[in-house]
Amino acid sequence: MKQRKASHQKSVYNYNKWKKRKIFVMLSLLLLLGFCLVLTHNSTTTNTTTSRILTLASLRSHFIVQKPKIAFLFIARNRLPLDMLWDAFFKGQESRFSIFVHSRPGFLFNKANTRSEYFLNRQVNDSIQVDWGEASMIEAERILLRHALVDPLIERFVFLSDSCIPLYNFSYTYDYIMSTSTSFVDSFADTKEGRYNPKMAPLVPVYNWRKGSQWVVLTRKHAEVVVNDTTVFPMFQQHCKRRSLPEFWRDHPIPADTSMEHNCIPDEHYVQTLLAREGLEGEITRRSLTHSSWDLSSSKDPERRGWHPVTYKFSDATPTLIQSIKDIDNIYYETEYRREWCSSKGKPSRCFLFARKFTRPAAFRLLNMSVLGAFRKATNKS
Repeated sequence: MKQRKASHQKSVYNYNKWKKRKIFVMLSLLLLLGFCLVLTHNSTTTNTTTSRILTLASLRSHFIVQKPKIAFLFIARNRLPLDMLWDAFFKGQESRFSIFVHSRPGFLFNKANTRSEYFLNRQVNDSIQVDWGEASMIEAERILLRHALVDPLIERFVFLSDSCIPLYNFSYTYDYIMSTSTSFVDSFADTKEGRYNPKMAPLVPVYNWRKGSQWVVLTRKHAEVVVNDTTVFPMFQQHCKRRSLPEFWRDHPIPADTSMEHNCIPDEHYVQTLLAREGLEGEITRRSLTHSSWDLSSSKDPERRGWHPVTYKFSDATPTLIQSIKDIDNIYYETEYRREWCSSKGKPSRCFLFARKFTRPAAFRLLNMSVLGAFRKATNKS
């Protein structure tokens, strides 16, 4: 019995002794490891600091939020005749824009019809045949917006025609558009032309009826309103139509009594009226960023005067013309007795970033004269 007890005590003693040795070895290893770390730190301070900087920079790059983008939405008949002017505008800014083009069905942008890589394969694949003065024009706008809204980084949507040119460089244009939380929508009360069709009421009441340029710049919120609209657009399809002119209309004037007809041009009313109906006019700057010159005396027929803006040809394309457009700092709306003084970032500014309508020779003359380069220099100074 005593021998068994002594054997048990010896086992306990040996276990405790082993446990103490284990703790001693572990402490020794920890001390040795700490000593090695101190030596390593002291001998490689520069390398360690550099490594930490690189690691922090790498982590920071993962958390940097990319700048929001602007979608440039071109409505074209076929190709874009001013593609190389826009190529110079976009160059070097690839992370801050996307391009979408609505052209005739089946038309593809390839190296045979554009020399700018920015437009290659940028046409939408569900385009429709567009007729001037018909609801198909606003449907083309909605198609472009649907494609552009797929990209969550796009926050502004700029509509442009195939005859538009930029007046400033990309950086100035980008900052101007992104400096405000509003859309730019030329919008005013339409009280003179009798385009409103009473059949649109009550879904589209007359007090929401607006007119303006189709060349708008929309925020993402307003772009979604346009795309999701299932009320106003069908009304425009049914009741907002261009008055048909008789054959040989230049020789046979339209009868004086046209009171029963409503000569409605959908793209001049749709976005403006929709935003007014949705109560969003407080979220828009009520002017366009695209300049057009309307010559009321250019047509021999009174019904067609002012229907289309002046087209600038080769001889018109001079620095003086461009400067005269850039110098405009206010717009007067006769039907509302309202003068819109243009501003950006809370300060007085020029009104327009784009201009139309320019022919291909006119645009290339501006490009060859390095007018766009001059814009860059002038903008950087300011």
